[in-house]
Amino acid sequence: MKKIILFTFIATLGACSLFNGSKPEYPKDPDDLHKQRNGTLSANGGMRLFGESDADRYAAGSVISVNAFLWRASLDTISFMPIAAADPVGGTILTDWYENPETPGERFKINILLLDKKLRSDAVKVSVYKQVLDKNKNWRDAKIDGKLALNLEDKILVRARELKIASQKKN
Repeated sequence: MKKIILFTFIATLGACSLFNGSKPEYPKDPDDLHKQRNGTLSANGGMRLFGESDADRYAAGSVISVNAFLWRASLDTISFMPIAAADPVGGTILTDWYENPETPGERFKINILLLDKKLRSDAVKVSVYKQVLDKNKNWRDAKIDGKLALNLEDKILVRARELKIASQKKN
């Protein structure tokens, strides 16, 4: 009986968090994505908990903080989509919504975070968002297969390795 009560409690708690009526918030630009990733102490993006300030990130002579092969591979992989923002210093690439002509009524948005200067599998994080057009011609958020983001990460990593090998052959 205790197991049934515990299971019911956990299922109810999980359902509350899944169906609370909130909509996912899509980062609008690289700074929003950076703040979302690192956090701030004030709502206005004041003092940062981790990392440097925006002024420090964009200071003259600042060094690119991501792997160049991952950066190029990321751009190559999503080249078919419109780029909304790309920040090589912060390592963020945000696409605009893209609707494939072969599947009308369905659109995707991709956010890519590059997290390291090294070419490593955990240095790239991809988030994919999907919306579908309902019968009233309104875009609604839709579930997406979690494997899609992982597949994109894999494609980026493979392309980055190809770029690195090609650059080594030139030298």
